[in-house]
Amino acid sequence: PADQLFTGYDSVQLLPVEPTTVYETGPDFWQESQDTDTGVTVSLLRPDTTNWGYDIVISGMATVNPVLLESGRPDELVDLACVLHNFPGKPKKLVFDVVFGHSDNQGLNALNPHFFAGPNMYGQNLDYQNPAVRAILLEMQRRKVNFGADGVRVDGAQDFKFWDPQGQRMVHDDDYLQSMADIVQQVAGTEYRPWFIFEDGRPWPDEDWELSSTYRSVIETQRDDDVFQWGPLTFAHNTPFLYTFWLGKFWRIRECLSVGSNWISGTSNHDTLRRGTQVSPEMNINTGLGHSRMEILDKAYDNPAVHTLTYAALPGVPMDFLNAMARGSWGFIRNQDDKYGVKVVAEEAISLKWQVDEYSYSIPSNFRRLKEFGFETRADLARFCEFLPALVVVTEYDLEDIARLLNATDPRLAGPHYTVATLKQVARAWMDDMHDYCNISHSLPGLDPVQSAYTLSLREFRRARPWLRDNYGPKDHFGYVEPLNGRTLFTALRHGPDGEQVYSVLHMEGKPTTDIDPLRLGVPGTEGFGWQCALRAPGIGSDYLSGPIVLRDSMALVFTRKG
Repeated sequence: PADQLFTGYDSVQLLPVEPTTVYETGPDFWQESQDTDTGVTVSLLRPDTTNWGYDIVISGMATVNPVLLESGRPDELVDLACVLHNFPGKPKKLVFDVVFGHSDNQGLNALNPHFFAGPNMYGQNLDYQNPAVRAILLEMQRRKVNFGADGVRVDGAQDFKFWDPQGQRMVHDDDYLQSMADIVQQVAGTEYRPWFIFEDGRPWPDEDWELSSTYRSVIETQRDDDVFQWGPLTFAHNTPFLYTFWLGKFWRIRECLSVGSNWISGTSNHDTLRRGTQVSPEMNINTGLGHSRMEILDKAYDNPAVHTLTYAALPGVPMDFLNAMARGSWGFIRNQDDKYGVKVVAEEAISLKWQVDEYSYSIPSNFRRLKEFGFETRADLARFCEFLPALVVVTEYDLEDIARLLNATDPRLAGPHYTVATLKQVARAWMDDMHDYCNISHSLPGLDPVQSAYTLSLREFRRARPWLRDNYGPKDHFGYVEPLNGRTLFTALRHGPDGEQVYSVLHMEGKPTTDIDPLRLGVPGTEGFGWQCALRAPGIGSDYLSGPIVLRDSMALVFTRKG
């Protein structure tokens, strides 16, 4: 199963590999001291920060974050590209995730002030209208992609803006986005233009973005066929473990059918899984997905029916998130904060309810730093995690007041005597422990071989039918079975250019069906004989060929018929 997890993909997309922020209060990894009038001594430490890659300072964007390099040599990234491009059987593409839409405030210490256009929610806006800045940013991008990337994913494309003094408003810099996609790369004597993926949810962060975003702003303005965007089911804030999610998103699914060919599809990525861990357990959780919160979260983002929807039914380019496919943990990981580190942990504390049970916490190698601070059991840490977020709010993030109130609890909270300093130390321990806990190597031994084999078979099914990427044609069908009777049952019929039909029945959520015959649901185009059962989700025996069946939450069937 651990091998199958990594198999069957056409490309690998990395999280950002740019240099990120450093420890706010030190130590610096590069320190100079003046020994004599003519000599300087340099003290060099290997960087050991942990960061999921999006807290960048723009400076040094053309190189590689040294934390990621086992040997310390940036050639390792070239080696990875070479291995993928010479992969046995079929070359695999390498996709970079580049972050040029903002800079962390630490960038102010690293770059000329002309690079910046004022603060934003992430740190600093960049001055894309300054010709020198614009040229330097594009040149850094060119040099970075020259490591050997076949594709580029642009983080937060909706954040590339400039101030229009005439209109007195911020305007999206679509010309700059076009310039990014126009860069010609030169690698090993080969000139090419990589394919581009833009994450663009404009008008995000406007309050109505979930309703008003088309997720096509870049696709519709750029003149290239090899430009893609993250689709509406891929963009952040998707929570497929809440009841009625799939019917609530049905209008977005209908958009996928007609305009989704250049969308990245799938519901699991670094954003959506993190958002899932921040949902209140008091909401209307689909308990049919598992017996515990950990099971529910894991299955929501590694769901056989959802994978079948993505790979066998919907247009677009499917994307999976490795941590979700491994049913590993994930969260916001950044251990450099001094000023806001405690606040970040308070926001992340709810993830303890979704991702860590008593057994996981009791394993000696897990959360060892927090245990050293006195949080010996999960219950100890959970109680602290109930108090901390509330106190961050009521004190308006006054660390002195938070520490005083934590020490005043009765019975006393586990952990150290709380001061501003120890609060920051606990926050650092949380981040470092979560960084270790989220490593998927911990999840590989527990993979379900049936689930891993099924998702691999889906990838192979899709790769054998590249036409499934195309938008729906006039003979294709997508809908749900009515009356609902307490469940959401999707049906999809696709027609290939060679006359092959692909028919899917997907139980997305709700109560089990009664005995139904998937081939007798009245879907136009499914009449007649010749259907073969090509894919059966876990829970359906390999001996099932056709006929009446009871489908339960997350089950799916795919039939094919030759023309």
